[in-house]
Amino acid sequence: MANSQLLVLVGAAMVAAIVLFRLFAVLGRRTGNEREPRERFRPVAGSQKPAENVVALPGIRSETPQTRPIGELDQALTDIKLSDRQFETDHFVSGAKKAHELIVTAYANGDRAALKPLVSDEVFATFDHAMKDRETRKERVKFTLVGYKDAKITHASLKNRVAEVTVTFGVQFISSTTNADGAVIEGDPATVRDVIDVWTFSRDTKASDPNWTLIATSGGEF
Repeated sequence: MANSQLLVLVGAAMVAAIVLFRLFAVLGRRTGNEREPRERFRPVAGSQKPAENVVALPGIRSETPQTRPIGELDQALTDIKLSDRQFETDHFVSGAKKAHELIVTAYANGDRAALKPLVSDEVFATFDHAMKDRETRKERVKFTLVGYKDAKITHASLKNRVAEVTVTFGVQFISSTTNADGAVIEGDPATVRDVIDVWTFSRDTKASDPNWTLIATSGGEF
């Protein structure tokens, strides 16, 4: 049914609608009582110089949760499941992978129409600023997502009713950046690179909106 709904969307709204629909489907469960879509990414204060990364995403938060011991992680996930009966770890990780792919691809391609529905105005401004800098220098990114070697939950917490879940992705990319003359200034268009991205998602477990919010990113090469 989702495919038939997507097929009727036309014109400039198609890209944004498809991206928004996919994120709805993969990061949350629909209950039939959802509110109208809200901002997908919550603004957070502060930023840092991003670690070396194939796509060089701008930093969103200066702190990244450390991996918790297995016992503590299991307990935190159990607490989240008790607070949100619809939460399933496998479903969440699958959705997080798809969200990751949508966002890094949109950022690499400078696709504002695809990126904007997924982020708050403040976070979009951070991405937009980085993309404008790239455009000012007349740089272009050629980017291909090869696949995921791994994706697993490495941190979780529940404070009052707000859950935070961190997913560590082992990602394979092919990426290169060229300058105005077409010369490669970063990366290699023929080499697959292994990258670790650590993303943290948050959600009020009692909210009717099933969607999770990206609140932190960090990453670097293996």
